[in-house]
Amino acid sequence: MKRTRLAQAALGAIGLIAVAATSAGAASSGEVPTFQEYQQQAFTDTDGQYVVNGDEALPNNGQLRQYYDRMTSTATDKGTTPTDGLIVNTVSGRDDKWSASQALNLTYCVSTKFGTSYSTVVNAMSQGAGLWEGASSKVNFVYVPAQDGNCTTRNTSVLFSVEPTKTTQYIARAFFPSSPKSSRNILVNASSLVSSGTWEPGDILGHELGHTLGFRHEHTRPEAGTCFEDNNWRPLTPYDSVSIMHYPQCNGGSSDLEFSSGDVTGVRALYGS
Repeated sequence: MKRTRLAQAALGAIGLIAVAATSAGAASSGEVPTFQEYQQQAFTDTDGQYVVNGDEALPNNGQLRQYYDRMTSTATDKGTTPTDGLIVNTVSGRDDKWSASQALNLTYCVSTKFGTSYSTVVNAMSQGAGLWEGASSKVNFVYVPAQDGNCTTRNTSVLFSVEPTKTTQYIARAFFPSSPKSSRNILVNASSLVSSGTWEPGDILGHELGHTLGFRHEHTRPEAGTCFEDNNWRPLTPYDSVSIMHYPQCNGGSSDLEFSSGDVTGVRALYGS
């Protein structure tokens, strides 16, 4: 699986589930690239969105610029990062989460364009959803198979879509609750999904579904000592190196991306038990 990075450690975190972006031209000199340099080298997904922090989608140039500005202003200021928590993404200081009613009706479809891998993805989504649902009765992912034949972000009969991608830049990538409808999809490389060593398909998609609930990568916290992303998050529980939201290669305490007791505590803290 490919591993690339933004200009040195100053502009982002490496990832195995996805690649944030290729190194900008200034990386070889250790300098932070200009936004124009970074934008030219940033990974653009098959649907036109940018992918950063491994597996998080940004829908347009404006949000990519906001991300760039946050990274260049905070990447060297790790000491100000809070020191507690399975963490929730924040937007303008507010938790990036679903309303109580929406969290109980997180509808999705799985595209029939997965072909022979369709059942594999359906099952992996069910397993991944079950991890979060089993931890909190206030979270409910609802599979709507009747929409699988028209499973795109334009389908207003579901909250989000699960679609195939041929890119080899990642296994899967997702979105946050604050993402616009046009960006609410999970893209999956089905071949990579089933050939990722100790990472089981259900756990990989469980990680991605964690993002759709608003959870950030646990390794952006200072305790990880690497893979810093930004400070736009709020702590929920003590640092958890074995969280399903922690990349193993970012000084993680587990190699198999399993759901942890800390994840249970975190989702209950955000949505209720």
